[in-house]
Amino acid sequence: MMTFKDQLPRYLLDRYQLTWTVTFTALFSSLFILFSVPFSKNVWMKGDDPFNFFVLLAFLAFSAFLLSLSRRQMAKHRHDASFTVLRYVMWCLVEMAVISLMYATLTSLAGAFGLIPKDPAGVLGIFLKAMIYVILCMGIPFVIAALYLMLEEKTNTIRLMNYSNVVSDMPTKPYDDRRITLFDSSGVLKFSVASENLYYLESDDNYIKVRYTDSSGGLKQYMLRCPLKTIEDSFADSELVRCHRKYIVNINQVRILKSEKEGYKISFDVEGLDTIPISKTYEQAVLARFNSK
Repeated sequence: MMTFKDQLPRYLLDRYQLTWTVTFTALFSSLFILFSVPFSKNVWMKGDDPFNFFVLLAFLAFSAFLLSLSRRQMAKHRHDASFTVLRYVMWCLVEMAVISLMYATLTSLAGAFGLIPKDPAGVLGIFLKAMIYVILCMGIPFVIAALYLMLEEKTNTIRLMNYSNVVSDMPTKPYDDRRITLFDSSGVLKFSVASENLYYLESDDNYIKVRYTDSSGGLKQYMLRCPLKTIEDSFADSELVRCHRKYIVNINQVRILKSEKEGYKISFDVEGLDTIPISKTYEQAVLARFNSK
């Protein structure tokens, strides 16, 4: 079970997933407010003046814009090892607090100038009431979006492990199959390659680059929308080994392991393929696998 100290799954910080979360939150909040109009005591919704309701909608649009900027900043930190579940929760609470504070300030100023009925609760009281409302409007879709993305990631992981049936008197391990099948983020089979023809996979923002040779021996590249973390989890204990935050290599294809000043590097001794760095995080695991070949 995930705890506050655990590192947040990287797929929740992917730009595509964050955009999806902001869009879903904006739609959920808009519908929530529209359906609650007949029952709301909000000062912006009192009376028949459409201008007040227009101002409220403009505020919601501006809040969605600020939320998208915040999520873009969050995406820049998706590779930080310190981005834990607790940090993500605190980030979300700060977003809600900022929007609530802006609403409280706007409402107080509008009341002071007589644009809307003055709220006797004052700035602090308005802020606390707004915080409850914002938690409902934003907290619920945040949780729903996270649960949906976690379920989607789990489903994709299961699909990635969909190896062909092998009749054996021993339990079949995933890496016993000689073909590696890769699915995109929506779970659609996109790529299949013989294990001995695959060299490495490289993360490129929302995509991964697959470097391999085709049936004629030509070096090829294929791009696929899928988090590298999904590949790592799906092919754990196989010949596919994570060596860097950007790379997974086929350890059986590694020909040279070089120790340089800045650290170890992997070479496939194939023209057209660059050397792959090994980061300190994965160094011991890669060395152990290489030595056991």
